[in-house]
Amino acid sequence: MENQIEELRAKIIKGLKLTSKRLIEATAKRDGELVYSINHKIVRIKAKELLSQID
Repeated sequence: MENQIEELRAKIIKGLKLTSKRLIEATAKRDGELVYSINHKIVRIKAKELLSQID
């Protein structure tokens, strides 16, 4: 039972990472920005800059 939960958790995390990367790539193609909240402060980051940090 716990093994199934761990497998499901791993699949969900993998899917979230893939989705995040695709969002950043699509936004970078449009030369857009992503908006995050870091320590209750709103921060805008160029998607191209963020993409260069991921790769």
